[in-house]
Amino acid sequence: MTAGSRERAWWDEGVLYQVYVRSFRDSDGDGVGDLDGVRAGLDHLAWLGVDGIWLNPIHPSPNADWGYDVADYLDVADGYGGMAAFDRLVSDAEARGIRVVLDLVPNHTSDRHPWFLDARSGRDARHRDWYVWADPAPDGGPPNNWLSVFGGSAWEFDRPSGQYYLHQFLREQPDLNWWNDEVREAFDGIVRFWFQRGAAGFRIDVANAIVKDRHLRDDPFLPVQDGKVPDPRAFAPEAEIYSHHRPEVHRVLERWRTIADAYEPSRVLIGETWARDLPDLARYYGDGDGMNLAFNFAFATAAFDGNDLARVIDATERALGPEAWPLWTASNHDIGRLASRWGAGDPDRIRCALFLLVLLRGAPVLYYGDEIGLCDVPVPPSRRRDPGNRQDGSGRDDGRTPMIWTPEPGRGFTDGDVEPWLPFGDGHVSVAEQRGDPASVLSWCRDVIALRRTRPELRRGGSDLLDAPDGVVAWRRSLRQDGGPTTRTVAAANVSPRRVAVPLVDGEALLATEGVRDEGAGTWSLPAWGVVAVSSG
Repeated sequence: MTAGSRERAWWDEGVLYQVYVRSFRDSDGDGVGDLDGVRAGLDHLAWLGVDGIWLNPIHPSPNADWGYDVADYLDVADGYGGMAAFDRLVSDAEARGIRVVLDLVPNHTSDRHPWFLDARSGRDARHRDWYVWADPAPDGGPPNNWLSVFGGSAWEFDRPSGQYYLHQFLREQPDLNWWNDEVREAFDGIVRFWFQRGAAGFRIDVANAIVKDRHLRDDPFLPVQDGKVPDPRAFAPEAEIYSHHRPEVHRVLERWRTIADAYEPSRVLIGETWARDLPDLARYYGDGDGMNLAFNFAFATAAFDGNDLARVIDATERALGPEAWPLWTASNHDIGRLASRWGAGDPDRIRCALFLLVLLRGAPVLYYGDEIGLCDVPVPPSRRRDPGNRQDGSGRDDGRTPMIWTPEPGRGFTDGDVEPWLPFGDGHVSVAEQRGDPASVLSWCRDVIALRRTRPELRRGGSDLLDAPDGVVAWRRSLRQDGGPTTRTVAAANVSPRRVAVPLVDGEALLATEGVRDEGAGTWSLPAWGVVAVSSG
């Protein structure tokens, strides 16, 4: 697929960086990261080449699900520094050319939010219809077969009122009723409040599941395969047609896009979109009236195999077309870190993964620590804080441990005699140690971002996936400048454990890993996990 040279917004051309605030940097010595700690890390992010940061939820919360159970959408938790700290962060970030994107959690609130406290007070309460309530089934059980992401029924019985309320996550996270116009209007106000406060946009949590079937119909069962009934606890998006993926959700997203586009400059909307397939992912972009960017979990959860990744990249480009802008990530607070999942702790594999993320057509999102090859840290049961587990049984805490800034006690994250909220783990090389090493993962990450920044075709050009040997992903980025020549860069990543000769193009190697050889006649020999970017015009 190729794309024209239409004007792109900052989030298209730039590099985004996810900050899990509790684990980024602690400014006050309590072992928990905060917004002034994020401010302290801004110079590092500016040096790295980051254009925007997405903050995981910073609102007041009982922290049953670490901020994803919001108790007040219009404030900042005292533990993060309060609203004054947010204002300082926005100001200091803007001074460095970095935008601040917030996490919006519209699917559910905390059960301690004033809306739900009122809703639970009786069937005639002012906010009762702001949440999803239903009478018991004829046998007295839950109203339907919907399941919670954290296991068991998605319904909790409220004995005083004799009804169930819906919670697709923890029972402390009751789902809002997005068929209620007052809920929609309340969130319009929340969105405008933060835009006016300086937020550059929102990452929208569970964007695919905000609206539920109005009639609360059962989700269909998964079919029996090979004589086996699938585990009903398994994530099965193809069966969740009434509890998730309702077409009506797009009307909500269009509403927010209208608000975002009315600001100057316009604000970005990024969807957490667990789409059933890539054409479904494309629908979250709408016709230029939906999300600006949508997370591509088919890519993020793929095997680190060149053939598999090439298939996902090709299917993504075909589904989205040349105008919708892909979003690429391989780490986050739910799925863990690319250094472990894709890199197996091997710096060569990690470099290969970072090269793919940053130079594919679209917007890359790095997760804090990706730039230093930070791996998941096995958190012992006695230290676990997260209420949910990943499907493989490991805890999400493993991918949320503190950033490693220096080698000293406290790791530059907190005071040396303070125990952090999650353990550091051993064997990680810090930002300070890697920054002075031109062969480090950190230096490589910065070099790849710098290449993207200096080559306009790598920021906003189109892309063609090229034929390549088994295990190799190869692509060409092209951009025709107004009134000028077309600039091109050809890139190849050997996502395999063996050396491969790749026919690409004669030209200058703009960036390559150690061991890459120019064999002449446009052929490049890539070692295991080796990559090269070549100027071809």
